[in-house]
Amino acid sequence: MATGFKGAIFDVDGVLVDSPHERAWKDSLRELMETDWVDIRDQTSWSDDRFTPQVYQQVMSGKPRAAGALAALEYFEVPDAKDRVEAYGAHKQDMVIKLIEAGEFEAYPDAMRFVLAVKASGIPIAAASSSKNAGLFLRQIRLDTYADQDSRSYDFVTPGLSLLDSFDVDISGRDFAQGKPHPEIFLTGAAELGVDPADCFVIEDAASGIQAAKAGGMAALGVARVGDEDELAAERADLVVTSLDEIDVAALGRHKLALRTS
Repeated sequence: MATGFKGAIFDVDGVLVDSPHERAWKDSLRELMETDWVDIRDQTSWSDDRFTPQVYQQVMSGKPRAAGALAALEYFEVPDAKDRVEAYGAHKQDMVIKLIEAGEFEAYPDAMRFVLAVKASGIPIAAASSSKNAGLFLRQIRLDTYADQDSRSYDFVTPGLSLLDSFDVDISGRDFAQGKPHPEIFLTGAAELGVDPADCFVIEDAASGIQAAKAGGMAALGVARVGDEDELAAERADLVVTSLDEIDVAALGRHKLALRTS
């Protein structure tokens, strides 16, 4: 295509932010298994060691809270899983809010540099996370501090600019009829950016997110934060990287996802 990408849609947890979601899901399930659910623990396949980062990525990541809770409970063969979803989801939510308020998360520096570079190239950006907590992260991260560390000058960066303020569109945490891998969340992001889905690329770290991007007719950039390059590639990601510093930002203007050559 002669023209470049006209929109970039970012997932949040695992792409922009190393959040405590995984820790909250894991720790809250352990607490339940050691207290309220101790009577059914031996009927499950759960153990704390079996709740690995790979399980979180493959089973839960990218899903709304209730869907993520159900997926985990079914994965660990918890009896009456559907009846336990509300309790598990609520316990996890209480824990993750405490962790966020305590500052138990950090932005990925490569992602902050990529956000700055994409915006500087003139491509509008959207945040599209299934998590209702995404805004709490985005509001607390100061993008201007990362701009100050960069040798380039960014005219759009003002003192105190938060990561949330830098997005042209934020649809994180909305209640959609269909969760990932359905493309509804990304199609909504493209629509609110005013861009054809074919002219958007999505940045995702989860297999379900890559599936959603491709189902929506968008280019998919996979970020393998936990050694899951093969899993993201298997879902037909157009490009998989371990750091967003690897991306050739100039190639976005040619409608290409490509690696830097220098």
